[in-house]
Amino acid sequence: MRCAGGHGFDVARQGYVSLLVGSRAPGTADTAAMVAARQEFLGRGHYAPLAVRLAEVVRGGPSGVVLDAGAGTGYYLAEAVTGRGIALDVSKHAIRRAARAHDRIGAVVADVWRPLPVRDASVDVVINVFAPRNGPEFARVLRPGGRLVVVTPTPRHLEPLVAELGLLTVDEEKDRRVTESLRGLFAETGSRTLEFPMELGPADVEAVVGMGPSAWHSDLAAIRGRIGDLVTVTASFRMSTFEPIV
Repeated sequence: MRCAGGHGFDVARQGYVSLLVGSRAPGTADTAAMVAARQEFLGRGHYAPLAVRLAEVVRGGPSGVVLDAGAGTGYYLAEAVTGRGIALDVSKHAIRRAARAHDRIGAVVADVWRPLPVRDASVDVVINVFAPRNGPEFARVLRPGGRLVVVTPTPRHLEPLVAELGLLTVDEEKDRRVTESLRGLFAETGSRTLEFPMELGPADVEAVVGMGPSAWHSDLAAIRGRIGDLVTVTASFRMSTFEPIV
């Protein structure tokens, strides 16, 4: 790939390109172990109801080009894309998998906190699932009439595992902070809570802990010894849609 300034970027044999700027490695990138755990958990269909609902919301309007900012393995984008998809994530381990998630996805290693390597007004929908939000950049890349769809966990997410295993809790002010991060750039047009039960065995519990932020703060070996047999766990998400303020 080449930019207008003549800089060249090689496409890796795994099908992705790295457009990270600078030499300092981002400290928030998911590790290979975290990505493997996510692939394992999502591959068992535990979050399928969320992926289906997100796809319905995306396809409810113009969705020619869908940008997934913080795409991870590309699981949600692969379900939602009908035209073309762009998967951005700071983890090369995740993007390697996103590159194979769908034949119409372009997979790029990029930091969502920095200027996005996407042209102005070139995207119909931005989806942002459990990932950082860069409001100014999301507004810049969206076409007139475009939409932003944000998915965050609610404080009820992963009950009762959070209390039983001492996992990180979701901030009670999460919804307010999402709105604040987009204030002056986007107007909220809809919001709903999606909840469903999951029947998780020991391997599932280990994977869901290992794929999320608790993996950075938990002793997975110690947790493994505390996991019991099959348990019913609540999946709880807030899905909000926004339109740019013109």
